Amino acid sequence: MINEAVQLRVEKTLSFVPDGNVISYGLLADLCGLPGRARMMGKCLQEIETDCNWHRVLRADGKIAFPSGSDKAREQWERLIAEGVEVKRSRVNMKKFGWTPDIHTILVALDY
Repeated sequence: MINEAVQLRVEKTLSFVPDGNVISYGLLADLCGLPGRARMMGKCLQEIETDCNWHRVLRADGKIAFPSGSDKAREQWERLIAEGVEVKRSRVNMKKFGWTPDIHTILVALDY
């Protein structure tokens, strides 16, 4: 079970990822103040009961982490496509669609 404070950090951070952008589990962990805890982010997203834009979180290589052909992989793919994100072979071009917050967002908006 993931700490409630961590869940709130994850939800808050994901609320800043704009439509049409994605973020890696690792960068999400970094921005939540938990560097090196990418796997923890995956577990946390499984436990969050609200719709926190989980579909915008991908592996560092841009690949959807759910098994190919699964309901969750299909849902994530559909939600990304609906936001204008190009998904090819279950992979997103992180250079093109990856979100990199500016310093203002990091210092002010994501202040915990």
